[in-house]
Amino acid sequence: MGLRLLLTSTLLLSWTASNSALKITSVNLSIEPNANVIRNTSVTLRCKAGVLAYGTEAPNRVYTIYKDDNVIYNKTTSSSEDFFYNLPEARVSNNGKYRCMINIMGEKMASEVVTLTVTGMSTPILRLNKANITEGEVVTATCLAPGETGSLLFSFYDGSKEVDKIGLNSNSVTFLPKGVGDHIIHCSYSVFIMPNLFKSQRSNAVTVKVKELSLEPILKISPQHNVYEGDTLNITCSVSDSREDYRDAELLLSQGNKILQRGNTSIHVSWTARATSLKLTIECWLYVGNVAKVDNKTVSVIELFSVPTLKMSPPEVFQGDSIRLICQSERLSYNRLGGENLIYSLEPLEYHMSRAGNGVFAGNAKTIDSNYTCTATAKGIKKKSNVLTIRPKVSVSAPKIWVSGNAILGKKIEIFCLSNTGTPPITYTLWKTNEQKQIAIVQEFSKPANFTVYISEPEELIKYFCSANNGGKKPYSSDKLRAAVIEPMTEAHLMVLPISGDISEGNSVTLICSFKGTPPVTVRWFRDGDPNALETTTTKINTTNYPFILSKEHSDKYYCKAENRANSVESDRVNLVVGMAMWKKLLIPGIVILVVSSLVLVGFVLFIRSRRGKRETAAELSVKPASPKSDDSLTVTLTHDTEVYNAATDAASFYDDKEGRVTNGTRGSVASLPADIINRSSCSFSIKICNSEWEEPQTCPPGSGTDTEEIQATDIRRPPIAQEPQENHLRDYCNPPREEQGRIPGEPLSSHSAEAPGSCSNKPTGPAGSRLRPSRFSHGPRDPRPWDISLPKQRPDRAQGSRPRQAATGSEPANTKAPSPGHREPQVHQWAETPTTSR
Repeated sequence: MGLRLLLTSTLLLSWTASNSALKITSVNLSIEPNANVIRNTSVTLRCKAGVLAYGTEAPNRVYTIYKDDNVIYNKTTSSSEDFFYNLPEARVSNNGKYRCMINIMGEKMASEVVTLTVTGMSTPILRLNKANITEGEVVTATCLAPGETGSLLFSFYDGSKEVDKIGLNSNSVTFLPKGVGDHIIHCSYSVFIMPNLFKSQRSNAVTVKVKELSLEPILKISPQHNVYEGDTLNITCSVSDSREDYRDAELLLSQGNKILQRGNTSIHVSWTARATSLKLTIECWLYVGNVAKVDNKTVSVIELFSVPTLKMSPPEVFQGDSIRLICQSERLSYNRLGGENLIYSLEPLEYHMSRAGNGVFAGNAKTIDSNYTCTATAKGIKKKSNVLTIRPKVSVSAPKIWVSGNAILGKKIEIFCLSNTGTPPITYTLWKTNEQKQIAIVQEFSKPANFTVYISEPEELIKYFCSANNGGKKPYSSDKLRAAVIEPMTEAHLMVLPISGDISEGNSVTLICSFKGTPPVTVRWFRDGDPNALETTTTKINTTNYPFILSKEHSDKYYCKAENRANSVESDRVNLVVGMAMWKKLLIPGIVILVVSSLVLVGFVLFIRSRRGKRETAAELSVKPASPKSDDSLTVTLTHDTEVYNAATDAASFYDDKEGRVTNGTRGSVASLPADIINRSSCSFSIKICNSEWEEPQTCPPGSGTDTEEIQATDIRRPPIAQEPQENHLRDYCNPPREEQGRIPGEPLSSHSAEAPGSCSNKPTGPAGSRLRPSRFSHGPRDPRPWDISLPKQRPDRAQGSRPRQAATGSEPANTKAPSPGHREPQVHQWAETPTTSR
């Protein structure tokens, strides 16, 4: 059963949800017949909603009508028809902005705002409760606005003057017409619709007649003339017609702002006259309702005696000084007094004051302020004087004198003088020696007197002093003015030390600034054009200095600026030129001498070499073999085979770029040999050496005989001389190597050996072509490092123009090597000239 009920409820909810699905698509509000209508037109607001719903059952719709954002109507309906809101007989109060909202099952939508405007208002109607009234009576007026609704505000007018304004929705008012005669009354109303106010036309006019009140107040005074102070006045205030009873009538008797008596129909008063003023005005008032009438009379009262005055003698007193207080009335009516004297009294009469006569009181002044009054009495009349305040003065103390700021010679200065105590006004006097110079009166306490003087001498200021006096027995004087007179800075001079001497780099120089003026003086040192001070110092003397070590950058113009408390002055610019340091001065000629000497030395060396080169133009070497063959090519390879030489084999050879040519008969061959080994040959040959200056090679003249072999060299130099055995230095030229034996003259060596040296004819000539190259074939163990010297050809023209020089033959060192079998002794070498070599 429970399961069935749960299932039924679920199905019902599902069906309800499925049938309640909807969507509001639009809401429109319109005004019929028009948005602008006149009064009494029936207006209808139509609210039309577009709704999309699911199912057949129509859900409830809640319509809400808003006017100016305030709800004015609600209605719930299930109808899908348009909703209507009627405004029968529209009024101005219906003006406003309207809006319609629809709510269907929590879904809401509102329409756009539409404005309704109604024109035309009804004419108001005025009604009064009375048309004829007596003065003082009130009138009730009622203003009607037929058919009008909303918030109404009514206004009532007496002629053109607005009497009252009431509302909201209250149209009756009670008012009092003021004045006797006819009063024209009318009204109007206004409809208040935020934020506008719509006003109606004027109502009908109603006339109100106001009759004057017959009652009048009557005032009687006796006596009214020749009245003196102290006389009794009989005053009566009554109503003119006392036969008629006016319950609301009231009488008032007054003098000035003071009420003397009050009553209903009659008032009688006996009053003593007092001369508070020259004339007394008495008034009798009658009040009936809102009506007030008055009757007044003026009485002249003659004084018996005037109000006394209290005076002090002397007018100014100091604390503890004797004083006299005098109380006296200046005017008296002796006839009325009848010889009666006035009696004076002092208040308060204290122990330090005593009566010294009628109206005279003597005593000593207090140390504080005091207030006194006196009273004069005669015939029962008392008059009190004004309050007299006695302020005892405080005597001045000895004043102090000082100078404001700095006292500068030749300028105006301000001198101040002040007493620490003393009641103002205080009179200050400035004195110079015994001569009065200036006077100043100070009205305020603790304010100094100010004097302006001109100082022309430094010792002039000490002659001044001042005095102070505020009316006491004697003035008080100050001490002499003690203030330093500052002499302004008048001139400044800058001097450089040393005046004459060595102002050069590395030396010390001192700038000395001298000036005239009162110390302390602040001195600043400047370079011309630089606003920043190099040095700042303060001194109490009239000179100061600024030392520094010179450098080349210190060359500039310098000046100093001296400043004291008065002013500041600048010195003239001093031009400081820093010379070169002494060691630089000595270094320059030394460098010049060194450069000149170097140039001379280089020129001398070049000259000597040039001369020597000309002397060593050619050298002739003759080689005479045992069996000369004019058609055979001769290749000579010379090597070093010593321990000293072999130790340097890793270094660059000394024979680099050395080449030579050997000419045997008419055929040329390449020879490689060091220059210092020529004399060590084991063969008998003669050599003619031509010396060249690294120019184009020259041809040496041929020697005698066909057996002579000629060598021309572009450059043959001795290598560094190492003392070594000369054995193994020369190749056995008499016994050629095995690979050369059996070679046909003129046949290339390559056909008999692994690699033959190149021909000289293919080698470049001149220094650029000179080179040292290792031999391309092995020479055995005694020639581990062979060198080939290729000698380029010489030009024929030079060979013809050169002539060899003859030189003494040098002795050949002994050959320590044992001659080989079949070896012949070499011939003696004939040197035309021993070539000069350099290491």
